[in-house]
Amino acid sequence: MREAIALAVSAGPTCSPNPRVGCVLVSPDGEIIGRGYHQGAGLPHAEVNAIAAAGDLARGATAVVTLEPCKHKGRTGPCTQALIDAGIRQVVFAQADPSAVAGGGSQLLTSAGVSVVGGVLADEATLINRAWTHVQVTGRPFVTIKTAMSLDGRVADAGGGPTAITGAKTRTWVSQFRSGVDAVLVGTNTVVVDNPALTARDGIGALLSNQPLRVVVGERDLPTNLRVFADAGSGRAIQIREHDPARILGELHDRQIQQVLIEGGPTIISAFLQAGLVDEILWFVAPQFLGAGPVAVQPLPGPRAVIVTAVEVIGNDVLIRGVLSPAPTT
Repeated sequence: MREAIALAVSAGPTCSPNPRVGCVLVSPDGEIIGRGYHQGAGLPHAEVNAIAAAGDLARGATAVVTLEPCKHKGRTGPCTQALIDAGIRQVVFAQADPSAVAGGGSQLLTSAGVSVVGGVLADEATLINRAWTHVQVTGRPFVTIKTAMSLDGRVADAGGGPTAITGAKTRTWVSQFRSGVDAVLVGTNTVVVDNPALTARDGIGALLSNQPLRVVVGERDLPTNLRVFADAGSGRAIQIREHDPARILGELHDRQIQQVLIEGGPTIISAFLQAGLVDEILWFVAPQFLGAGPVAVQPLPGPRAVIVTAVEVIGNDVLIRGVLSPAPTT
């Protein structure tokens, strides 16, 4: 199963909006006879690729797969039928498929006489598809908010304009993180004041192959010469003329966005926090005092605790990763 998980990870973010899946075929005497992973929407699934690699040796083998084989026919055929036709004797999977359309493939396999074992390293397998799983369960994209502030909680200096808060290593980290999400979102004020490109680049500034959809939200008419709307191999950009977080996520879901990274500003971040639509927090703190200027979050109705999941030092900055603690019940 760890080999199958490694195969799934190698697919990278280009599988979106499909899940990343890896499959290993094992012969009755314990030898690996086929490997496969899903490379992208519309392409053969991991099980089909592994069966093709194994050829006639697949008959009587065990398929070890990171996600419960699908039972539906979309742009490709159902993996359950492919496994049955190949003569697979047993299927061992990690994560159960939570989707309404494709889930339940294990029952079909069992009814066809295939032995099925589920739940092997399920937590590890689910982690690599956390955004996809979140969409299947909640019906909306996985939301990560990110900001960078000074020690006194400022996101810009007294002038309110573009201010270098974090160092070069953090800026590179954020730029590369963008390549793993489907969309990067900011408000109209941020693109007017800061004029960011919101692209994903490597450590030397070259564009990465996977670029997120760049999303600007707000009703203000924007100049067309802003960097976010530039088209130089840096992906697509859209404006959503909306302020309501739920409606924004609804439109992004319709565009098959699985994970969205919200990079500000304070108005947008506060709106999503207040709406309870934040699934992950990336909070950078830079070792400087600005003395004055806008703060990272606008007033909220009340305090919200954060469960810290990791603390990292990146260059001279500190990254606090976390999730919102469940809101207290009344």
